[in-house]
Amino acid sequence: MIVISEELKKIKKDLKKELDKNRYQHTLGVMYTASCLAMRYSGDIQQAMLAGLLHDCAKCIPAERQIHLCEKNRIPMRDVELKNPHLLHAKLGALLAKSQYGIKDKTVLHAIEAHTTGMPNMGLLDKIIFVADYIEPHRDKAPDLAEVRKLAFDDINEAVLRILYDTIHYLDQRRGAVDPVTYDTYEFYRKLLNR
Repeated sequence: MIVISEELKKIKKDLKKELDKNRYQHTLGVMYTASCLAMRYSGDIQQAMLAGLLHDCAKCIPAERQIHLCEKNRIPMRDVELKNPHLLHAKLGALLAKSQYGIKDKTVLHAIEAHTTGMPNMGLLDKIIFVADYIEPHRDKAPDLAEVRKLAFDDINEAVLRILYDTIHYLDQRRGAVDPVTYDTYEFYRKLLNR
């Protein structure tokens, strides 16, 4: 049985006020999916739940405010992020997790920061949150989701590579901006897995 700590209970209560209903449900889905992946890969379940719960804590902040908060807190912003401010919620989320929710665990903060674009050579918790964000039960739009969900529990590196490939392909088809970090991450895992 997964035990929800008092810290998690308090954060859940606070987030319920901060996030819209759909984002809050997604967040709970990521938290529980991350805990399952942590069990599967012998990761730290509490870290996974904490990072999963807080991964989108900045998502419902309007774009202009996200940019303002990044400027105010000297968080570097790249051109792609300024043109697509929704990408900033990961960096800003890591800051808010630390400043607003009192999270000091650098592994948790890094997983929050890496969850949108991924990063080359991610640690286990980074990969768990990246994958959990994509496969949690409330997601239903991604292609071949059942296959990706199975892959997530068979080989997390393969799941990361597949998610990156599908994301790049989807954004290219929609003529959406692909963050260069996503390309770099895809190339890293493609080479790692000899693809």
